[in-house]
Amino acid sequence: YEIIYISGGVKQMKKNYGYARVSSISQNIDRQIVALKDVGIHDEYIFVDKQSGKDFNRPNYRKLVKNLNEGDCLYIKSIDRLGRNYDEIIDQWRYLVKHKHIDIVVLDLPLLDTRNKDNEITGKFISDIVLQILSYVAQMERENIKQRQAEGIRIAKAQGKHLGRPKLKPPKQFSKVFNLWYSGKITKAEASRRLNTNPHTFARWAKEHENTQFLLKNNEKR
Repeated sequence: YEIIYISGGVKQMKKNYGYARVSSISQNIDRQIVALKDVGIHDEYIFVDKQSGKDFNRPNYRKLVKNLNEGDCLYIKSIDRLGRNYDEIIDQWRYLVKHKHIDIVVLDLPLLDTRNKDNEITGKFISDIVLQILSYVAQMERENIKQRQAEGIRIAKAQGKHLGRPKLKPPKQFSKVFNLWYSGKITKAEASRRLNTNPHTFARWAKEHENTQFLLKNNEKR
């Protein structure tokens, strides 16, 4: 919603914005969107990024900051949705509040609400401490996630498990197309086209096929 407030004797429109973030496209952002709408944020004022919180180089966050004007209010579900880098969260918070002169509301923690001017010195002191603690926790959680991922990859490699997307297997007509290519009747590009793949994958299939044939011939000789 929008309300009128006075700044230097000039009437200005105050707008409420929402920001939501998840680290990857596969993660669900609905819970954050619902929370923002529940406090009255309209769809056109909600900015969403599906990107890591390691820094603030996110396209929709940068669009949001450009839209923010003095007196506006930014809502986020929790501090880690803003980011996960301790120093950058602190710097960004101060930039938005001190330089852009906007308010910030963290829905999951009412203490982090810059609109609360009651007992300003004590309130500011408490909110600064809470912000620093939560920013630290957000970064530590990100580092723990990275560590768990690295450990999982290391264990999987030690167990001989294949990581990443499974390799494509040659289609049924591969042998026929391979023989045409091997005898020089068609090019690698044509062989790839007939198998509906790219030259790199065809070359891998061809090498694997040649190695298999070589092993079979050696076994027959024994």
